[in-house]
This record gives sequence, C-alpha cells and structure tokens, in this order.
Amino acid sequence: MNFKTEQENFWANDFGNKYINRNKLDNLLPKKINLFSEIFRRVSLVDNIIEFGPNSGVNLIAIKKLMPSVNLNAVEINANAVTNIKKLKLCKKVWNESILNFKNKSKFDLALTSGVLIHINPEYLDRAYKALYDNSKKYILIIEYYNPSPVEIDYRGHKDKLFKRDFAGEIMSKYKNLKLIDYGFKYKLDNNFPLDDVTWFLLEKK
Repeated sequence: MNFKTEQENFWANDFGNKYINRNKLDNLLPKKINLFSEIFRRVSLVDNIIEFGPNSGVNLIAIKKLMPSVNLNAVEINANAVTNIKKLKLCKKVWNESILNFKNKSKFDLALTSGVLIHINPEYLDRAYKALYDNSKKYILIIEYYNPSPVEIDYRGHKDKLFKRDFAGEIMSKYKNLKLIDYGFKYKLDNNFPLDDVTWFLLEKK
C-alpha cells in the first residue's frame, strides 16, 4: 500500500504484527463485552457496523456475542491482522486498507474506532474523521485516550506514535449535525473489568 505517514507504516509492519500477539483475546474479551454492553444500551436499530482498525478482532467478537444478528465489517491496515480477522468468519467484508485511504459507497448504521485515532498523524486526522462520518448512516463511536488539549506521549519507546486529544469534540466541531448521545470512562484499576483508561463517546447524526 502507498502510505502517506510514518505512523501507517509503523502499524502495517513489524510493530503491528507484535501488537496482535501481545493482545490476547481470552484476557480482553470479558472486558470488551462489558464495555460494549454499556455503550449499546444507548443505540437502536443497528443492523450493520464497520470498525476501523480492529487488529486482533476482539471488539468484533464482543459485539457479535452481544448482537448475534448484526452485520460486521472491518478496515484494517495490517495484513496479518486481516488474515486473522477473516479466520474468525464474523465479517461480511474486510478491507486491508488504511483509514486515511478508505473509500466505500455503502454506509453503515454505526462506524467506530477503538485505539486508532490516537495513532494517526495529527495532520491527517481530518481524513480519519471524514472516513468515520462518510461511512456512518446514524452513529459514530469513538473509544480512545482523551485529553482536553492535543498532546504527544512516548509509546513503548517510540516517538510520534501516540497522540491524545479531544477527538469527539473535534469531529463534532467539524460536522455540525453530530450530537453527543452519551460518553463514559473505563479505568485501568477497575475491580471487575479494567481497561486502559479509555474514554468512549457515542455520537449520532441528527
């Protein structure tokens, strides 16, 4: 693929491959089921979903367990992750592409990212926002690290690979018909279902 940024190359190649092995499905799945059960209390009439950057596919598995009849689709930059996701046989379609290049005529009831926007070059975030907006008929779900102002932090010894900011606020400023439906926080020291200090935002097109 013809990538525009060093961050895309980072995830499409060796580091992305190691990330797949590091994130074990058995450990993450109960936590993700808990997360999505909380979020999906606020959605209605969702027949199809697209996830950008599913990597190991744990979100897709969790969603399918909660919504067995839902039609799942995925856009993933790492070829090995795509192979693994296809083996799960959960998705109607899986594209091996970057969110920054993805174009598709179909729209989905819900478009989501989880731990993806934080790894995108900030100069190209508008493209990612556009992909989420253009591919959503109704809902956009953003599950990312939050910070009120943009900040770059070290990521496992790598510079310029993790950026925190108010992604939901920015996309709502860009697309005025997006409204906040709900949001929540998952704490890394939660006694039952700890996740890595992520904040989720559920937005709806009005």
